[in-house]
Amino acid sequence: MRTSIRTAGAVTLAAALLATGCSSTETGPGASRTTPVMDLGKIKLVSYNSCDDMLAGLRTATAKSVGPWGLGPIGMDPRLISAEMRGDMPAARGKMEGDVPEHSTTNVHEAGVDEPNLVKTDGKRVITVNRGVLRVVDTATRKVTGRLKLVNAEQMWAPADLLVSGDRALVLFSGGGIIPFGAMAKRAASPGPRYVLVDLSGTPKVIGSLTPNGAHVDARMIDSTVRLVVRSQPEIDFSYDGPDLSDAERTRRNTDIVAKAPIEAWLPKFEVADAKGVTRTDTVKCEQVSHPAEYTGTSMLTVHTLDMSQGIVDTVPISVAADGDTVYGTGSSLYVTSNPRWWWPRPIESPMVDDAPTAPVDPIEPAATPPADAPRAEPTPAEPSAATSHGIPDSTGSPKSSPPSSATASPSPSRVPPKPVVPRKPPRAPVQPPEETEIYRFDLTGTGAPRYVASGKVPGRLLNQYSLSDYEGHLRIATTSTTGRHSSSAVYVLKTDTLNKVGEIGGLGVGERIYSVRFIGPMGYVVTFRQVDPLYTIDLSTPAAPKKTGDLKITGYSAYLHPAGEGRLIGIGQEASEKGRTLGTQVSLFDVSNPAQPRRLSQMFQKNSGSEAEWDPHAFLYWAKTRTAVLPLNSWDGTGRTGGSAMVLTIDDSAVTRTGTITHPRPRPVKDTRFAPADPSIRRSVVIGDSIWTVSDLGLKVSDMNGLADRAWIPFS
Repeated sequence: MRTSIRTAGAVTLAAALLATGCSSTETGPGASRTTPVMDLGKIKLVSYNSCDDMLAGLRTATAKSVGPWGLGPIGMDPRLISAEMRGDMPAARGKMEGDVPEHSTTNVHEAGVDEPNLVKTDGKRVITVNRGVLRVVDTATRKVTGRLKLVNAEQMWAPADLLVSGDRALVLFSGGGIIPFGAMAKRAASPGPRYVLVDLSGTPKVIGSLTPNGAHVDARMIDSTVRLVVRSQPEIDFSYDGPDLSDAERTRRNTDIVAKAPIEAWLPKFEVADAKGVTRTDTVKCEQVSHPAEYTGTSMLTVHTLDMSQGIVDTVPISVAADGDTVYGTGSSLYVTSNPRWWWPRPIESPMVDDAPTAPVDPIEPAATPPADAPRAEPTPAEPSAATSHGIPDSTGSPKSSPPSSATASPSPSRVPPKPVVPRKPPRAPVQPPEETEIYRFDLTGTGAPRYVASGKVPGRLLNQYSLSDYEGHLRIATTSTTGRHSSSAVYVLKTDTLNKVGEIGGLGVGERIYSVRFIGPMGYVVTFRQVDPLYTIDLSTPAAPKKTGDLKITGYSAYLHPAGEGRLIGIGQEASEKGRTLGTQVSLFDVSNPAQPRRLSQMFQKNSGSEAEWDPHAFLYWAKTRTAVLPLNSWDGTGRTGGSAMVLTIDDSAVTRTGTITHPRPRPVKDTRFAPADPSIRRSVVIGDSIWTVSDLGLKVSDMNGLADRAWIPFS
């Protein structure tokens, strides 16, 4: 499998909440708990007065964040940090224009705002990017009419996506990924992000590129204008010589290094190449950088703007001295959220428990020693990674035995009694930062650089972009807040012009965390999970007084929610036992026409399987015209062997019915073992006319929508 079912789509939750008060904010059924809340305050972005002012502010902020190992998590050697740590109607029908067949588009959050995906189609062509090669396929002849190799052999594994506007394609190499065996672990083999503009009008050719120093966050496109969001860290050389230095000495030394770092260490850099390959290196100017009142100085968020119809000439970047990890876009606004002080990465896995019976455990007041069959707890930063020895460690780390008691031994009269050994005080746990999410809104009207509009802040952590929704002048945002093992979720309503809070509903999923969110018009749907799945329905029609109208408790959970017509909601996720053990992929059809009584009308369950659609909605296709749904499916058996296919379903108003399965040919064995072999697992699907096109590393398969008979196989040679 391309990604682990248990860890893919994992989110980072929190372990501390700065509470300034408690209030019961939930109304409606089951309102019996209180939710910790904090004063959201007001945050705003302001410009620096000068480059000198900017340098002084960045040095001061960064010095507060520095530790013995530089700017990484406290107490963690950055040499040991892996790269992993560092429209409501998504399948819209194409218009009939001449001989262009109806076709689906990328499953996006907001209609009219395109998102990067590894396959795009305009009905006449299918454009894909796979293992560093862009291909153009004519849908009428089902032949590859264009092929362009964009990277060398050692970079062919790098993940890439596409945005297409007319005869222009922007290939987004996000960087990262798995370094193949034998490749050198250096920038040439493990590059950062690179955005390549390709002309598709004839033989595909590169007509420009943008290469920023930093990490790709996300991108959005409206018409032909693309906004690229990049996060960069200061380029400060922290020397790691001197293994005998204490942590305090290392921290002092690193603080001195920060105090001497030049402004160029923080200013984001990027390289632009034209159609002839002529490159120039540029830097974001001081006057293009803003900052909130409080910031860490450890990250810079940059938004690049380019019009694909004009080529990559003068990208217009603006930067914010802040972190950023989630992007949400509408037709007029770009939202970027961050949690700049939440430095402790905590991958969350699906719960796993034994099926042995156990006494119930109160999720709010857990037992000091959880039972063996409780769901696997999410470790908090304050928890030790191993049991503490009762002995006293010596210089080698081995425990010494405890000193003898007076009842069993007495000091020798010929020797002075040894001084009693006093156990060392355990190191004080680091003070954890507030668990909160900052939101920055930018105005996208026009084709130039986005204009900063407002900033806001809410408690907790959001799951993904579907936790955000801009609707009729209000931004709705759902987050989970945790304190130790205590957790609950809430939905906040903010004014879009100021991002000031006007309403909230809390106390959702006490002892659980959010697994999926969907806002549809004035309604919100939130799924939380630990051992059972409550699907909450929330009425947001009165922004100042949102209320929970109903909930549905079933086993398992939905990791992605998709609108399927009036009063219907599709859920993609995992079935689970009553104690929370995940069992395999489930597709549910919910009736939410009565918000007070949501019901599950039908369920399709595939044992021992998982779907990429659980964590990447781009992998899910729903073609409303024929009520057809397609999603990738990876399954396994007791031997550990896996298989990747596409599961085709019919989802009408009352039932989920399995239509069949599409598979791709198995790859032929290759002698070169330096690179991962091509994966026959199906990743994406599109509808063109009366056919379903599926995409894998091996090629494109065309199947008849009615009966799934094979029509064509287009291999990627």
